[in-house]
Amino acid sequence: MALAFDWGDLRYFLAVARTGTVSAAARRLAVDHATVIRRIDALERGLSTKLFERTLRGYGLTRTGIKLLEAAAKIDHEAAHIEAEIGSAGEISGHIRVSSLEGFGNFFLASRLPAFTRAYPRLRIELLTIQQIVALSRWEADLIITLNPPNLPKSDRKELVNYRLFVYGSQEYLASSPEIHNRDDLVRHPFSGYIDDLVFTRGLDYLSEILPGLRPALQSSSLYAQMEFACAGHGLCVLPAFIARSRPQLVPILPHEIMLERSYWLVEPSQGETSLAVHTAASWIRERVSAERHLFQ
Repeated sequence: MALAFDWGDLRYFLAVARTGTVSAAARRLAVDHATVIRRIDALERGLSTKLFERTLRGYGLTRTGIKLLEAAAKIDHEAAHIEAEIGSAGEISGHIRVSSLEGFGNFFLASRLPAFTRAYPRLRIELLTIQQIVALSRWEADLIITLNPPNLPKSDRKELVNYRLFVYGSQEYLASSPEIHNRDDLVRHPFSGYIDDLVFTRGLDYLSEILPGLRPALQSSSLYAQMEFACAGHGLCVLPAFIARSRPQLVPILPHEIMLERSYWLVEPSQGETSLAVHTAASWIRERVSAERHLFQ
């Protein structure tokens, strides 16, 4: 007996159900927007029922859609299990968007991603490091690395790694500037820092934590620009230690007295709500961080 619908359409149904939008589903499946709509329409015609309510905010499941989601998720889980058991790593395919804070994304993850793409050549990766343009309250990325993990539905939030930050200045600058003996001496030195009204997540307002009232002479939304300010000998800045190590001209100032701690968190779809491609990328990131945890101390 012929089926009334194409089983392949369930992949599109799951992607839209899990992300809430056609655009996010299209990105995850590495297809165009129109293909997702066409496959969803075909599935609804084949089943003679409406699976989604279309709204301005996205696609919400109908009661029938909710029932189908449970069954489709089981099928997807079994298919992923079979693929993992008998398929090769190179056969895992898909399109993954990773949203990361600039520091972790540019100074740790980016240089290691080529090894990942060599291991999984059919996986396409987007690395987004301008996190302030992403609505973290919605699934606008498949994986999110941030300081304050959003409480997204059907998501798992796990601490990725704890890291330390110090005040840094270049050797050239420190040799020609007033000596720093204690925290209060910092007011005599220009700092670079974030733009106040563009601090999009708690934990990036370093200067007020180091010394109340400390104001930056240069404000930038880019951590890289803040670092270059210090490297060029114009003043001081606050940097994660794993980033500052890449600039030998920078030295920590009063490291035993002034030290901040933060934690990167990884947010991913919960088990049963994710694809094999996303699960593979999340596992790889956790393993890479675990293997190089010493860099963050």
